[in-house]
Amino acid sequence: MTLNITVPELGESVTEATVAKWFKAPGDVVALDEPLVELETDKIALEINAASAGVLAEILVPEGEDVEVGTVLGHLNEGEGAAAPSSTPSEMPRPEITQPAVDDAAVLSPAVRKLIEENGLDPSAIIGSGRDGRILKGDVLGLLQELITEAPAPTPKPTAPVAPVAPSEASPKSPEAAREERLPMSRLRQRVAERLKIAQDTAAMLTTFNEVDMTKVMAARSKYRDAFEQKHGVRLGFMSFFVKAVVTALQEIPSVNAEIDGTDIVYKKYYHIGVAVSAPQGLVVPVLRDADQLGFAEIEKNITGLGTKARDGKLSIADLSGGTFTISNGGTFGSLMSTPILNPPQSGILGMHKIQERPIAVDGQMEIRPMMYLALSYDHRLIDGREAVTFLVRIKECIEDPERLLLDL
Repeated sequence: MTLNITVPELGESVTEATVAKWFKAPGDVVALDEPLVELETDKIALEINAASAGVLAEILVPEGEDVEVGTVLGHLNEGEGAAAPSSTPSEMPRPEITQPAVDDAAVLSPAVRKLIEENGLDPSAIIGSGRDGRILKGDVLGLLQELITEAPAPTPKPTAPVAPVAPSEASPKSPEAAREERLPMSRLRQRVAERLKIAQDTAAMLTTFNEVDMTKVMAARSKYRDAFEQKHGVRLGFMSFFVKAVVTALQEIPSVNAEIDGTDIVYKKYYHIGVAVSAPQGLVVPVLRDADQLGFAEIEKNITGLGTKARDGKLSIADLSGGTFTISNGGTFGSLMSTPILNPPQSGILGMHKIQERPIAVDGQMEIRPMMYLALSYDHRLIDGREAVTFLVRIKECIEDPERLLLDL
């Protein structure tokens, strides 16, 4: 029996992906649940596993092609004894054709069909470079480029003469071009760039700073580290203290946990805290759901699990969706101070930084204390300066006196 390998549902607001990598070639034997192909969306990388043991019969969509939900990527011959295809695409003689050798409408992927319809093209006039004459997105884009190149230029209107540009003022090709490498941006990197630019363009973003004395948190962590790890099987980190402090501050200043939707303000009465993680494919922000209901051990276990999934490329759409506030820790890379950018549609983001010993005046005496700068970037359309400063001071109070977190004060 032949099974279709299709693009699954990709999550809310995600309709398209790119075929990033095929792990198997036609003719390869595959086991049940073995990864067949990796798709890259604007949020995550997603593996499609074999629904049955068998043999990969054919690949219909090559690496680099864009696909939509439901697209058939290839076929799998079910059963370990299934016959392998007699030849791979590279071994098959390519037919001499002047148009696709198969019915165009039947083999067009949704992304290719959409591109053809939007530009009013005739599929029969496009020579496909895919298997059996299949039309790929690159074929359509190539034809569009040819049409643009061949189109007659409009007759220019008379204008005033322009002074010639001196050779020294021209912009010749860079002499370093031969030593440069140009690569296309991944979907994830494109999406990150797009969202950060949207945040700058739409929000009235402002950042306020404070510093926090980490002495008591570090002492508590040192005192209980071994017992905590022995009981819960996970290390006690700084992030759990900050997550609990953030939740406390959000409960007192609800506008920081809200978002603007048109002319409405949506106040979130739940606390889904995003924790920014640097993964191999780029920045991702997995979410701790209902963080107000989690203890220190649960927070640390969830953060560890999400971090591992991020590094392994195993995050799901659900892991990345629905955050109400974000924490970013640039201190892990040595950053002393920064201004984090909002993660829209959220209205606030907390930036943690490197812990560094500095001389501090304490009760009229100079002492060396482990200090950390904190930064709160916020949307000034929704959050007033007084609320932002109060929010950050509340976090400072909780960290400098962590017993308040345990006593809910």
